[in-house]
Amino acid sequence: MSSIRVFLADDHETVREGLRAILSADPEISVVGEAADGQAAVDSVQSLKPDVVVMDVTMPRLNGFQATQAIKQCCPDTSVLVLTRHAQDAYVHELLRVGAAGYVLKQSRSEELLRAVHSVASGEQYVDGSMAAAVRERAKMRPAVRSGATQTGPALSPREEQVIRLVALGYSNKEIAATLEVSVKTIEAHKANAGQKLGLNTRADVVRYAHMRGWLNEVG
Repeated sequence: MSSIRVFLADDHETVREGLRAILSADPEISVVGEAADGQAAVDSVQSLKPDVVVMDVTMPRLNGFQATQAIKQCCPDTSVLVLTRHAQDAYVHELLRVGAAGYVLKQSRSEELLRAVHSVASGEQYVDGSMAAAVRERAKMRPAVRSGATQTGPALSPREEQVIRLVALGYSNKEIAATLEVSVKTIEAHKANAGQKLGLNTRADVVRYAHMRGWLNEVG
């Protein structure tokens, strides 16, 4: 049986060393390269064409969200498996939406990672066992979509997204209400609805999510 060729993308060397040890212990997996930032990962994947990229979310230059998008554009046959400590549903939905094949938590046992690598290498989608049920339930909240459309999670309304972006930038409910010329209660309702759809419970969750989406880079 030919081995599954895996590439590692994580900005912490000790994490990459640990991943290499775990994966290399499986006789059906070979680690063919690694990178410490998203852009280097994209560049290397283009030349190496691995079967699977194990991708961190928080990395310099390009984050995991951006690197996943780039890899799926240049190397559609390469499966991206996200490995992160972020356990919010929003990350799962957004990364699957841009092409990731799987999502595993760093807190999980090594057996979970190995199952995920084998699963995505065979063309299947994989979500960490500790999150799978919640992700399925939250996905049921999404509106109906037309035939041929793709949507992996509940969509925010334009106003909900606008409010969440402003929350991430540090604006208070009162300031957002004044900016959008609506009541504070309306802002609170939009924020609560968006948080429920995305599984974001705190301002810190919102800021991390906004950073992944690149929203914080769009302001001058």
